[in-house]
Amino acid sequence: MLPARRSPHDREIVRLALPAFGALAAEPLYILVDTAIVGHLGTNPLAGLAVAGTVLTATFAIFNFLAYSTTGAVARQVGAGNRRAAAENGVDGLWLATGLGVGLAVLAFAPVIVDAMGASARVHPFAQTYLRLSIVGAPALLITLAGAGYLRGLQDTRTTLVIAVVSNAANVVIELFFVYGLDLGIAGSAWGTVLAQYGAALAYVAITARSVRREHASVRPQAAGIRASASVGGRLVVRTGSLLAAFLAATAIASRIGDDDVAAHQIAFQVFLFLGLSLDALAIAGQAMIGRFLGAENAGEARAAARRMIEWGVAVGVVFGVLLVVLRPVIVPLFTPDSDVQALALQVLLIVAAMQPLSAVVFVLDGILIGAGDVTYLAVAMLVATVGVFAPAAAAVLVFGGGLLWLWGALVLWMGARCVGMAVRYVGSRWQVTGAVRAA
Repeated sequence: MLPARRSPHDREIVRLALPAFGALAAEPLYILVDTAIVGHLGTNPLAGLAVAGTVLTATFAIFNFLAYSTTGAVARQVGAGNRRAAAENGVDGLWLATGLGVGLAVLAFAPVIVDAMGASARVHPFAQTYLRLSIVGAPALLITLAGAGYLRGLQDTRTTLVIAVVSNAANVVIELFFVYGLDLGIAGSAWGTVLAQYGAALAYVAITARSVRREHASVRPQAAGIRASASVGGRLVVRTGSLLAAFLAATAIASRIGDDDVAAHQIAFQVFLFLGLSLDALAIAGQAMIGRFLGAENAGEARAAARRMIEWGVAVGVVFGVLLVVLRPVIVPLFTPDSDVQALALQVLLIVAAMQPLSAVVFVLDGILIGAGDVTYLAVAMLVATVGVFAPAAAAVLVFGGGLLWLWGALVLWMGARCVGMAVRYVGSRWQVTGAVRAA
């Protein structure tokens, strides 16, 4: 199912979105591969990965602003013809990522976090081991986010795809050797991911350095640029923190429902992220194109491109949903041999499939507003959806003893609230601020 009519923006959307789709689909494969490998070690290791993996996914996703803010800022400078300034924005993003990554690795306290997630005594040691080792890769992953944001702002999503594919292929090989060859168990899975992440980070640093030399830009950190990224990042942290608080709460509730439930939730959650970040390819195209059009002071083209990306989002979301319904019986056994966990996961994945068209619209609108730099509104809208809709629904599941399906029903309500909040903003024109730099 594809949009019937043609648009002059189709070619560029496809050029940016297809490589971005591959790269974004590859990003969650770090944890997805871990889930498949660790799942065959037993239900308790899989449940431990569910707890630790959700914490890591949430923590690192909070720092996605390193990619988002860099993409928008660089794209606006490219649209305005200021490629040297674009390169220096990229450098500032890498410096900020390095500082935040080192701080995150130093300040992580695995036992306290695992306790807060409600892991049972059987699951706790596995979750603690995976989390404590995986956090070592924090600097590398944050540098990768900033580097990817810079390349996307330059309208280059192909290079990000190459790096993602190579690093994930290396991750699979290293993990299989560590887990089964060296018999390191869940610790081997964590170390394999860390090594792959540092390889990707080095690639982005080398590419950015080459771009800096070509544009005769400065490699020194610019205080003004870092402050601007941090300012945008602060608002995006509120937006992303609210988003991921819902997922953290969902996993914590699933942990309290039962070990089989949290294991099934882990499978459904990772598939949801895989499909969601794949759909986010259109949002990446939106960030790059909207930022460039607004930087070139062409608000009309920004609106037309945004409308077309929403149409593509609905179509692709329907396709993803149908494919997931059909492929569920093939997908679930890849993660666990436990029949009880399989039965639960098959049911939850029906809900995930039904969510796909709605999720697609949410992701695309998110990308459009981020590309426009309308991050203050995004932060407020996300906070309202999470506190006003998801929190009461999730609390009801916990208080009244609802099962895993009811918990995912609460997540559906939350996605609907997000969609309404962003659609209200999109139909107006306040997000269409033009110029090389958007005023706060």
